[in-house]
Amino acid sequence: MFSDKMPMYEVDGNLDEKTKDMSRARQSLIEEVQAIMFYDERYDATKDKELKEVIKHNRDDEKEHFSLLLEYLRRNDPKLDKELKEILFSSKNLNELGD
Repeated sequence: MFSDKMPMYEVDGNLDEKTKDMSRARQSLIEEVQAIMFYDERYDATKDKELKEVIKHNRDDEKEHFSLLLEYLRRNDPKLDKELKEILFSSKNLNELGD
């Protein structure tokens, strides 16, 4: 399902370690969202109550992983930090946020 090689858009030799680590974190974030989506679909599809609980537990673990990666990215990307602080947990309507 997942490739064991991270997609690269530039030649690896041209990238510094911070850029590679940020790409690793972002790719991992994508994979966590995909896992959440897969678990949501499986949860919805199964009729077995015991299996549903296992799938729900696994899905919610992926949400924790997603959150940890997002926090890593926030701490290492000042612009992302600024955007998240402005938008997350705001009570404004979504169309009032951002540019």
